[in-house]
Amino acid sequence: MKRLVVTADDFGAAREVNDAIEAAHRGGILTAASLMVAAPAAADAITRARRMPALRVGLHLVLVDGRPLLPARAVTRLVDREGRFRTDLAGLGAVIACSRMARRQLAAEIGAQFEAYVATGLPLDHCNAHKHYHLHPVVGRVLLAVGARYGLRAVRVPLEPARPLRAVEPRSGAAAVPFTAPWAHLLRRRVRAAGMLAPDQVFGLRWSGHMTTPRLAGLIANLPPGLTEIYLHPATGRYAGDAPGYQYREEMAALMAPEVLAAARSDSLRRGGFSDFQDAEPAPPSAVAGWR
Repeated sequence: MKRLVVTADDFGAAREVNDAIEAAHRGGILTAASLMVAAPAAADAITRARRMPALRVGLHLVLVDGRPLLPARAVTRLVDREGRFRTDLAGLGAVIACSRMARRQLAAEIGAQFEAYVATGLPLDHCNAHKHYHLHPVVGRVLLAVGARYGLRAVRVPLEPARPLRAVEPRSGAAAVPFTAPWAHLLRRRVRAAGMLAPDQVFGLRWSGHMTTPRLAGLIANLPPGLTEIYLHPATGRYAGDAPGYQYREEMAALMAPEVLAAARSDSLRRGGFSDFQDAEPAPPSAVAGWR
């Protein structure tokens, strides 16, 4: 039995995002959402999530390109002059690696975001980070240590095999392996060593913001063995702070498209959130490797 988690990121970023997530869960294949606890529409997202108990919600940890939950004076090494998280991911990564104070501030901010999530009363299905910043080895280590104190049991690990992409679009697998792959493999080892669940593969990297109906239906029809996560960024339209060029409406439509719904009704497929698959064993490495 193949297992699939279909996640929407940026829950709480804007009403347009929240509207799309609710519609895609009620009328489509969306099974999970990742909440930005300090985002402008977080309170609205929390209210909606309480009305949708079948939607598995987790924490979308924001450490770059956003505002901290703590006062800027408490995270001076992580923010710019305007009090926003830095957008230069490599520069911030170097600061975190070299500065003990930055690491203390990082741990405090991660703890504050987990604390804010727990205060919502929503079950914690999973955690991931905005722009996959938990691939930074220090950030990943702190996330796991802090998250364990709040009952974290599943973490996204962005490893995307090429073979299913080529099955959907033959030229899609031609690109080189992402330079983040070694860090992703390290993160997956750490997640599983901590007794937490990590998916065997994740889709949404190559087609981030462009997960159209043919792509989503094709991926579901060509799922590898094991536990798969597909993540999207649905919204009903543009909103403040959105990503230029992202096809938000198209991703929302894909989640509810008839051909996607039909593909997801396969007898060999079970859908849910990470908490629905806690007892599942990871796919054997040989089985997953065949899909790279």
